[in-house]
This record gives sequence, C-alpha cells and structure tokens, in this order.
Amino acid sequence: MKGSRASYAKGLLLCAFLTGIWLFPLGDVVAQGTYEIQVYDSETETPGKIMIELHSNIAVEGTTQTTQGVLPSQHALHETLEVTYGLTPWFETAFYLFTSIQPGMGWQWVGDHIRSKVRVPESWDWPVGVALSVEFGYQRSEFATDTWSVEIRPIIDKRMGRWYLSFNPAFARSLKGIGANQGFEFTPSFKISYEFSSRISGGFEYYGSLGPISGFDPLKEQSHQIFPVVDLNLGPNWEFNFGVGIGLTSSTDRLIVKMILGRRF
Repeated sequence: MKGSRASYAKGLLLCAFLTGIWLFPLGDVVAQGTYEIQVYDSETETPGKIMIELHSNIAVEGTTQTTQGVLPSQHALHETLEVTYGLTPWFETAFYLFTSIQPGMGWQWVGDHIRSKVRVPESWDWPVGVALSVEFGYQRSEFATDTWSVEIRPIIDKRMGRWYLSFNPAFARSLKGIGANQGFEFTPSFKISYEFSSRISGGFEYYGSLGPISGFDPLKEQSHQIFPVVDLNLGPNWEFNFGVGIGLTSSTDRLIVKMILGRRF
C-alpha cells in the first residue's frame, strides 16, 4: 500500500510537471466555455487506450452582436475534437482542438487546450470517486475575451444502484485578457442521472460561472444553465451524450443543443 501511495504521489507531481513544461514555454496560458460542455467523471482512460470524442453544440438562441471583439454565438456550430490517452491506471492526458462554424464566415480555428487528470486508485477503496483535472489553453480573441487560461477541476462522483452523481467544483483563471486581474473564478458543474435500462440513462447537468471567488458577480452577470440529458450505452468502446441547455440568466445563451460522440481504440 505504501508503495502504491508513493507511486500515486509521484504521478500527481508528474501531472503538474508535464502540463507545465508543455504549456508555459508558450507564454501566458481559457475556460472551454461552450466548446466542451461536459461534467467530468472520476474515471481515467485505460493505460494504452485512446478515446477520440467529438463535442458538437449550437446556440439556437445566443448572442447576436459582437461584444468586446467576440463574435456572436447565435447559430454558430462549435465542433471540438478531444483525444485522450491513458498513461497509467490513474493518470490520463488529453488534447483539444476547438473550431467554430460561424454564420457567413465558414469554419474557423478557435484554439487548443491540453489537460491532465489523476484519480484516487480503486485499490484505496474510497467511498466516492475522487480525481483532479488541470487544464491550460488558448482561444483566439475573436471567440473569447480571455485568450490564455488555466482551469483546476476537482471531481467527486458516486454510483448508487441506478443513480449516478458527479460534482465538479472547478476554478478557472484568465492569464491574459480582460479578466486577468480577477483571480480565480468559481465555475461549478454537476450531474445527476438515472439508469432506466442497460442501454439508456437520463438526467440533468448544470453549468455555472459565478465570478471571482473574492466576490461573486451580481446574479444577472452570472451564468447558469440546465441541460436535460440522455446517455446511451452503446458498448464499452462507445460514448454518447445528448442534451438541450436552457439559460437561466441574461448573461447565458438561452438555448443550446449539444452532443458528444466518443470511440475508444
């Protein structure tokens, strides 16, 4: 047990170190926003396996004007390619390619992110799943007021019979852009779902952005969104998630449709 814990601690340090040497030489390093709408679970990819996911979403009702140099979101189709590789039974790394098909502008490259996730090994027999995701990335100023950013995302989840719960109390910080002086912002998300059959699960996902942890933004400036979602079990090598998001504040896109399709190799 002591050996496994020491190995895990080394892996946690390696997670931070590798992410740092990959990204920091590039300069100041954005929240993914609506380019990857997903509540993370505590699992990590099987060592040696690759998961390729396509995240698709479109704002049916979103912003309609360019604001602070950022293009409107309404009717823009966001396509994100995520490639995840399992390094150990408790450590994975992932790369994201963000793109957007803007009305009247065609297909645009938005930016890239890189992420590492480490989890508490199953051998520790904890009552809940626990993991930590660290992510750095860049988005062009036409698509985000903050171009370089970092996100620290703790993950806590639990399966209870047919029920599944996951909570991601994430913290995001702009390193370059108009929010660079605000420090870390609280961007929580959670998921609750029920397994109706061996093939179909359904439930709700919540995504929020409350503002700096030193003092939350006024409610009308916060982002709150609820997604009724469906997950299909298409086999151990597939992932499918579909949802329709409803914005609850004036600072949130009013209606978003999203889909995630993944294949493991």
